[in-house]
Amino acid sequence: MKAKELRDLNNEELLQKEKEFKKELFGLNYQRKLGSVEKPSRFKDLKKSIARIMTIIKEREQEDARNS
Repeated sequence: MKAKELRDLNNEELLQKEKEFKKELFGLNYQRKLGSVEKPSRFKDLKKSIARIMTIIKEREQEDARNS
């Protein structure tokens, strides 16, 4: 997902997306162990999306701390 799409979501939705992506990544790692991954590029996409989500959450936490 693009960062702009992720920024439109609230924190609960972001955490839910992160769980979904991590679950999918876990499944892909399992498939890799079995030797049958259809889209190896999906690993990179999922890891980047998870990192984007974590960055957005951290930015929001810092912004809230500044405003308090």
